[in-house]
Amino acid sequence: QVQLVESGGDWVQPGGSLTLSCVASGFTFSNYAARWYRQAPGKERELVAHISTNGAVMHRDSVRDRFFISRDNAKNTVYLQMHNLKPEDTAVYYCNNGADIWGRGTQVTVSS
Repeated sequence: QVQLVESGGDWVQPGGSLTLSCVASGFTFSNYAARWYRQAPGKERELVAHISTNGAVMHRDSVRDRFFISRDNAKNTVYLQMHNLKPEDTAVYYCNNGADIWGRGTQVTVSS
């Protein structure tokens, strides 16, 4: 079965850290880019970070130097390390293969 499964979402206080994981199955993970998106209530889904097949990365301006995307092809997994979290980072975070495969999302809530 072709799927992406996210995990690691949680409630955290401002300034805290979380690491999200996304495990791929049913397709050749290393042949695809990997992306993290997020969607906050009442807002459109937005691209947070991208990692290409050769490891090149991109992070949106609002998370640069706080969030870090990485991948482990041996484990078919893409990660998103998130540091110095802010309330505006609260959203459902989704994993995508750069094409048409999406996970169901994991909730991140940042509040005091």
